[in-house]
Amino acid sequence: MTASYFVETLARNGDVLHRHQVGSLPIRLGRGYDNDFIVDDSHCAARHAIIESDPDGRLVLRDLGTRNGVVHQGKRKSSLVMSGDTVVRLGHTMLRVRAADFPVPDEQLDRTMHAWEGGMPGLVGMFLIGVFSVLTVWLNDTQSFQLIRYLQALAYGIAAGLVWGGAWAFANRLFGRHARLGRHLFIFGCGFAAVTVFKLLSSVVAYSFSFEAITRYGSHVAILLVAGMLYFHLSTVKPNNARKFAVTCCIIALLGSGLTLISNEQRSGRLGDELYMSVLLPPTMRVAGDHQVGEFMDKVGAMKARLDAERTRKVNDGAVDDDDDA
Repeated sequence: MTASYFVETLARNGDVLHRHQVGSLPIRLGRGYDNDFIVDDSHCAARHAIIESDPDGRLVLRDLGTRNGVVHQGKRKSSLVMSGDTVVRLGHTMLRVRAADFPVPDEQLDRTMHAWEGGMPGLVGMFLIGVFSVLTVWLNDTQSFQLIRYLQALAYGIAAGLVWGGAWAFANRLFGRHARLGRHLFIFGCGFAAVTVFKLLSSVVAYSFSFEAITRYGSHVAILLVAGMLYFHLSTVKPNNARKFAVTCCIIALLGSGLTLISNEQRSGRLGDELYMSVLLPPTMRVAGDHQVGEFMDKVGAMKARLDAERTRKVNDGAVDDDDDA
């Protein structure tokens, strides 16, 4: 080891909070001012530990008989060999020691997309949130025009976007050093717009072409879009874990879809979200051909025969039960 050492104080996520260079061994650690590295922690002793070299040239940290000791991987140690990756806890302080010749990994590819930082992405995201919040109210409005309803939708949408983006910005600041509020607002705005546009287009396509399956199982596409939004939030916090986040979000989407199918089955006995299309549009938008009345009556007749048979079976089963009781 090169005779120059660095004592690093770490955050809980492993980020380096402070780095202090010491020229030679031994290295005395503690809260007192006569130490080589001062641990500003009320749970540390004035002279808490010392780092020395053993006969094999390894760094060894030794506890100096303190009340709280030295903790490594949840266990108290009286002495411990310190490799460059060994992290110990003194009081409430996490630290490690590395020599000047400790190898560092290659530089990582910058995936943070610095062009999408600052106010512009945030403004675009807020604009999308506001527009699609008002659009949603306008599409569902069946009453006389009242400006207050649109202003409320605009305020609620922007407030929801700020809360959502602020929570992710806090996580980004905690785990990724920078808040990136603007990008998180942009991601939320794009996700909200994508879900709204899908619901609108799916309703139009389902009505125009009689594709009822689009509306019956459209919630699964919405779940997939939300999972995609979560992926972009997570990859903004930790850009170099994109593959891990992609797998995680796929698992979340599958779980969400599975729970939706189970809930539909338990609630209505069907896997689909609804039995009929809930959105009816002007007849001029129909592209699929009309069905004849005879086709409808044939289906009704078949349904009637099936229901009559089921009713007869239930009556017969009830009669058998009465005979047994007698």
